[in-house]
Amino acid sequence: MSIAIRDVREHELDSVLALNNAAGPAILPLDSARLRRFYTEADYFRIAERDGMLAGFLVGFGPDSGHDSSNFRWFRERYPDFFYIDRIVVASRRRGGGVGRALYADVQSHSELRHPLLACEVFLDADSDPALLFHGSFGFREIGQHVMPGDGSSPGPRASMQLKELCSYAWVKDTYGSDLPDVPWIAPPRHPAHGEPQLATGT
Repeated sequence: MSIAIRDVREHELDSVLALNNAAGPAILPLDSARLRRFYTEADYFRIAERDGMLAGFLVGFGPDSGHDSSNFRWFRERYPDFFYIDRIVVASRRRGGGVGRALYADVQSHSELRHPLLACEVFLDADSDPALLFHGSFGFREIGQHVMPGDGSSPGPRASMQLKELCSYAWVKDTYGSDLPDVPWIAPPRHPAHGEPQLATGT
């Protein structure tokens, strides 16, 4: 069956929260207040559906957002323009079925029209080999490591900071600048505080 990618809807946030917090140590836990902040502020917050069921989601931020992640700040201190993937979560029953690649293809399509770099991190204190292989096969490379702040008694998780150059960005910028064509597949950045987010589909 095909995979549909679209912007998250407000009534789906409880399901997204449950999926996030069941994902294991490779994904930082969320509470409802922080997830609500993602819904309000993220430039990209889309879910993947398979057979009509929630199969995964991805949250991302542009460089000018007020995102408070220390990993996001690590990139912003080093690069003036990038798009940051805060997290991707795939339901356990859907792993290995192409959901993660569909979400990454969609966020890359969104990002390469607007930014030269796509950034993310992979936590190294969990079983990180599958995630490192996934990102490496998608064109990411490690450009440093970062230890997140801890709770005072111990350091936080250590992350491999990953970056991918978006080779289409230069052509898009030279050809269109910031005036992108008005075509359906170019979904604009989300502004959910000003109404229901627009929908996008992908395979």
